[in-house]
Amino acid sequence: MSKHAAGPEIQRMIDLIARLPGLGPRSARRVALFLLKRKDTLLRPLSEALMEAANSIEQCGQCGNYDTLQPCAVCRAVGRDDGLICVVEDVQDLWALERAGVFRGRYHVLGGVLSALDGVGPEDLTIGLLVERVRKQQPREVILALNATIDGQTTAHYVAEQLQEAGSDVTRLAHGVPVGGELDHLDEGTLATALRSRRTL
Repeated sequence: MSKHAAGPEIQRMIDLIARLPGLGPRSARRVALFLLKRKDTLLRPLSEALMEAANSIEQCGQCGNYDTLQPCAVCRAVGRDDGLICVVEDVQDLWALERAGVFRGRYHVLGGVLSALDGVGPEDLTIGLLVERVRKQQPREVILALNATIDGQTTAHYVAEQLQEAGSDVTRLAHGVPVGGELDHLDEGTLATALRSRRTL
């Protein structure tokens, strides 16, 4: 379908869908047509859900998770171990650990990793908030559950250095996470092994 074959409203829809991760122009056209053919059963409910999400969901000011509550449901949950803070790169990693059901402490979402290539420095992440939180709450352990990429490892070392004077033990995930692997793509068993096998930095 050329841009001239679709009206401006449809083309805008295609252009926006194409901005989603893993979707190019061709995939976006297929998705748009799929939705348009199912206007009542899928397109309208989806648009309503997206509008509701845009109006009511925000990032938790405490951990960085997404929720309609402030703080989020995970932070408000009773019975979790306040002495453990698990630091993750993004919300999808928090969700992955929650799906696996292997961690019952608290979380802190950095919002990315340090990357000189992409121009991401410490000030672009929530590292400062993490250091402040650890100094204030004094958890017994901070677990760096960052992806096993070069940028992830660089970030882990930087965060560990920043937390040296905070008084908490700093550990990181060990066996089970392959180099170059991302937490969101790992199965629950691998995540459980990695979390149990964490080691001190």
